Amino acid sequence: MKILLVDGTVLGRKTGAILEEIQGYIEQFDGTLDLELVRFSDYEHQIVDGRPFDQYNTGMQELVRKLESADGYIFATPIFQGSIPGVLKNTLDFLNPKALRYKPVSIVANGGTHQHHLVVENQFKPILDYFRALVTPNYVYTHTSHFDDQNNIIDENVHERLQELARVFVKYCELSANLPKQPLD
Repeated sequence: MKILLVDGTVLGRKTGAILEEIQGYIEQFDGTLDLELVRFSDYEHQIVDGRPFDQYNTGMQELVRKLESADGYIFATPIFQGSIPGVLKNTLDFLNPKALRYKPVSIVANGGTHQHHLVVENQFKPILDYFRALVTPNYVYTHTSHFDDQNNIIDENVHERLQELARVFVKYCELSANLPKQPLD
């Protein structure tokens, strides 16, 4: 299974640092999964404006094709101004509505206040529900205080929660493998 660890921002390093930790935990539970870290900062983003898909730059076309062809996802997002970043929402707007159907998805997020974890519940999960993704019930929200100056996670409870998220995600991958997928039209 091709699993994308998606760093859904073009700024900062904390979400990428979280994904690097999760990658190690997933590999401990299932070394057969093909994991790829996808950083939005590696792509030149364009706004979805209704033009034909082939008129967008090659970077956006590559990113969308990569997302649509994967078998599962760990999405990492910072919380800015009480919301997911526009670049993440814009990229999701490119996707075919069937692209994530019955595919396992886990969410990790990072924010500057402890209350911003509600963005995952009230904003990001409903978007993934629209796609009918298999969203794991446990997500991990981190706060700036969980990191040192080099963006290493220093909170043991966060490590435990990331490990548990990885364990559940691997089980969702097993479940997803037996569910029929619909072709993208």
